[in-house]
Amino acid sequence: QVQLVESGGGLVQAGGSLRLSCAASGRTVGSYAMGWFRQAPGKEREFVASISWSGDYIYYADSVKGRFTISRDNAKNTVFLQMISLKPEDTAVYYCAADPFYVGASGGDYWGQGTQVTVSS
Repeated sequence: QVQLVESGGGLVQAGGSLRLSCAASGRTVGSYAMGWFRQAPGKEREFVASISWSGDYIYYADSVKGRFTISRDNAKNTVFLQMISLKPEDTAVYYCAADPFYVGASGGDYWGQGTQVTVSS
């Protein structure tokens, strides 16, 4: 079993920045791919970014390319999402996901509880 805990969400003005963190723990975390998803009010959950265990394979949704950066620190079993130039449309609950193979558009085997990101205009 893998547990994921997100942190770093909050309220920020448009154009501001936030960095989200997701810490993974469990008996056997192993070489998991990890990623971020978000869900805005009244909308379906959408893919944001994912990263392989090695960090060599990184994917971003078109809506966040050039503004968000995903990274990971395997020694700490943590994945990050650095968000800059935030827009009101980025407002959502952000969820961390992990999977022993890959994190695709449908998510992964494990999910965190989510952290709220609110961008005001």
